[in-house]
Amino acid sequence: MGLHRFKPLPSGRMGILWTLSSIRDAAVVEFGCMGHMMYSGVTLENTGVRGACKRYSTHIDETDIALGGTDKLAHTIAHVVEHDNPRVIFLLPSSIPEVIGTDLQAEAKALQQEYPDTLFLPFGYGGFEVTQHRSVQEALLRLVQALPGDRDKTSQPTFNIIGSCADLFRFQADASEILRIMEGVFGIEPLCILTSDTSVQDIENMGGAHINLVLRREGVPAAIHLQNRFGTPYLLGRPYGIDGTVHWIEEAAEILNISMDCDFMDGQLKEGKKLLSDMLPLIKHLRHEHPEEIRLSMGGHADVVRGIRAFGCGELAFPKGTCWCDSPDMNSDEIPYFTEDQWIQTIQSQKKGFLMASGEALAWADRNLSLQITNPDIKRRLNPYVPPFVGFRGVLHLMDLWINAGLEQEDDGED
Repeated sequence: MGLHRFKPLPSGRMGILWTLSSIRDAAVVEFGCMGHMMYSGVTLENTGVRGACKRYSTHIDETDIALGGTDKLAHTIAHVVEHDNPRVIFLLPSSIPEVIGTDLQAEAKALQQEYPDTLFLPFGYGGFEVTQHRSVQEALLRLVQALPGDRDKTSQPTFNIIGSCADLFRFQADASEILRIMEGVFGIEPLCILTSDTSVQDIENMGGAHINLVLRREGVPAAIHLQNRFGTPYLLGRPYGIDGTVHWIEEAAEILNISMDCDFMDGQLKEGKKLLSDMLPLIKHLRHEHPEEIRLSMGGHADVVRGIRAFGCGELAFPKGTCWCDSPDMNSDEIPYFTEDQWIQTIQSQKKGFLMASGEALAWADRNLSLQITNPDIKRRLNPYVPPFVGFRGVLHLMDLWINAGLEQEDDGED
């Protein structure tokens, strides 16, 4: 691992842990050192994950590493089964066991025979060669391959959310807005919110849903598996902006083949368009007099960047700044991946305009912290009921952020 001025790309281990940590009635057992899980637990709690999946580490030491011993794993599992009795135990590797070649698959088979009433699911990607987003994809796929049981579709339409994980900034708020929209527009409820608010039983029941709402590209392999097994269609996308949200709802309605609640839609559209009409005079003023002050630049998850940019630079016609993604696995001509040196240079070269990035980057650049859209964070996120970025309420939230950021820049320019 090279030197970094800021936090490096999260490892595959962290992506898996962020995906699994919010699943209730389960436990994560890491075959690794004590400090790994201790610091990871603090990070998870700061992002809003509490009281869900139990987390344990085997506390391996130099002797275990040198001799390749796995006795501590067996002792830890015995303790977890006795005291917590989870329905599923996820086995998580760390970098050292990956390097020395510990076979967690074989360990899981032996443990399964010893504890037949508990399901053991081993995961890979504990080393540094795989990054966070690739391991999120693998974890989501592994969960839907192993846990859902055979069942009929529910009598009334239902849905699953796939890809709402703790690594995404404001993951709980965005998922809540999706639930609100689906209830308001279609009057339907979820079976499973994978994985930000779910249990083992919820995942087992996923086959009964009528549609899978995939909120990030990493969830596509899982959705394809569920489609092949249960015949469940899926909708990929994150609804941003007024037009984007309406289009997303219309696609869901077509897949579900059910009608929309026009009163709910009309009320949501009226609210959003009213704020937009109030905001347009200032936007037009800034666009004409100070276009550099509303130039929209951002970096983060590629799907988040694309969606917010479509709203800001499409519906609101903000001038386009520089946009980048935070994963080499998502690099494209449209939204390239930037290394630490590249995004530092980009931020330094654009002193004005709206910058939406990680809390860490915004704090370093002394920019508006309210425009954070991705991690790494610099704050503790204790309140899950904050405004979302997606959906109709996301429209109101983003416009509120941008209008105030624009006014602040105009005031600073006058000073």
